[in-house]
Amino acid sequence: MKMSYREALREALREAMSADSRVFLMGEDVGRYGGSYAVSKGLLDEFGPDRIRDTPLSELGFVGAGIGAALGGMRPIVEVMTVNFSLLALDQIVNTAALYRHMSAGQFSVPVVIRMASGAGRQIAAQHSHSFENWYASIPGLTVLAPATVDDARGMLGLALADPDPVLIFEHAQLYNLEEELSADKVSEIRSARVRRAGSTVSLITYGGSLPKTMAAAEMLAEEGIDAEVIDLRVLRPLDEATILASVRKCRRAVVIDECWRSGSLAGEIMARIAEQAFYDLDAPLARVCSEEVPMPYARHLEEAALPQPAKIVAAAKAMLGK
Repeated sequence: MKMSYREALREALREAMSADSRVFLMGEDVGRYGGSYAVSKGLLDEFGPDRIRDTPLSELGFVGAGIGAALGGMRPIVEVMTVNFSLLALDQIVNTAALYRHMSAGQFSVPVVIRMASGAGRQIAAQHSHSFENWYASIPGLTVLAPATVDDARGMLGLALADPDPVLIFEHAQLYNLEEELSADKVSEIRSARVRRAGSTVSLITYGGSLPKTMAAAEMLAEEGIDAEVIDLRVLRPLDEATILASVRKCRRAVVIDECWRSGSLAGEIMARIAEQAFYDLDAPLARVCSEEVPMPYARHLEEAALPQPAKIVAAAKAMLGK
């Protein structure tokens, strides 16, 4: 069955709420408006205002309320309109949700799921277009997910709700219209990366909205006789080092594609782990393709120039091979 990424998320929400009366959705415009990206469209009529809760424009307040509800035994799904706005709730996420289990010596857990749109490519300028996944992926106590396929959009939410600790789900806004066949096999875990394209010459390691671009780059490389393997991280914390290292040791070259800025990027962390554990398996220096070090431009041609693109990925891989 073919389904869009948006529809897959909606079905995941519907299934979770039907299965467990403790589950509810809260956030800005999730009710009458149907969600900023139409993910929750129709759910207010189906589940009512007690379980589809519109909130004030105060991320600090409603994320904190979601954490409190989780501590009280509920299973809240908190939707933050865009990752940029999540910074207003940084204290609640980093200093409260992530730390409660540790600071209570295991007496309390915070089973909250926080969803947010991330990334650029839609010409809505800097305050709505950045990628801060790397910031959250550096915080102990959080699980950080980046579904890049319809299957993962459909399957990750239920597993996140079953986790006793806080889970952040980053949905790249460029993926909402993506349509794919929904697999008959259910997503069974949220701890592993996936090999999306097998190869033997160079590992292309990525996640989220950069996956389609990386797959396109792999096809372009194949036309030139370069056999690229594509790794979809899926889970940014904890990182699946075993899958990354296995690919690098097979291909002996690696390019990391990451829409975060190069400075302080998740790409840099991945490269460091490869260098620490597989340095002598490499036949060429590691490379990365990240966003340019600028606030995301509004103009389309500048936005496209600032972001990782298939041509940039191809150029990085070819340079590594001396072509």
